[in-house]
Amino acid sequence: MIAPRVRFLSPLVLLAAVVVAGCGSSSSSSSKTTAAAASTSAVAASSTTATATSSSSAPSATAIVLTTKHDRKLGTILAVGSKKMTVYLFEADRGPTSHCSGACAAAWPPVTGTATAGGGATSSDIGTIKRADGSNQVTYKGHPLYFFVKDKDDGDAYGQNVHAFGADWYVLAPSGNKVDQS
Repeated sequence: MIAPRVRFLSPLVLLAAVVVAGCGSSSSSSSKTTAAAASTSAVAASSTTATATSSSSAPSATAIVLTTKHDRKLGTILAVGSKKMTVYLFEADRGPTSHCSGACAAAWPPVTGTATAGGGATSSDIGTIKRADGSNQVTYKGHPLYFFVKDKDDGDAYGQNVHAFGADWYVLAPSGNKVDQS
């Protein structure tokens, strides 16, 4: 007779389950978006902690390509990497400082590493700023760039015109201007 296999969960998986179970509803500022955006911080805490941590631990080791893609609703917008993930600006950021950390950075992970231009992005418009954790965050025309945790592939731009963490989030055109169709 073959003995049944017993599977054990790794401590990291158990920790993630505890974090998810302990998360309540978001208490961020008032929002003009759907309930999905309001609950982003709880979802983000469980699904992007490892991603945000790994990108922060080796800030300048990651080389990325900032490029453009065409979105049928938004037009030509900026994107990053081989998956052409949409990037966003946060209107609370004024000047070369990010105002998104903690729960905000879990829901809107900063684009970190060293960027080069591809597609319609202009290399002279790409820069970096130093985040409080020491990582280098990519900027475009002075705007610190972020991903949105709910975007999973090149067709997603779920963070467009979302009001969260005290300000609005927008995709960027290759000009560096926000795309606002409201």
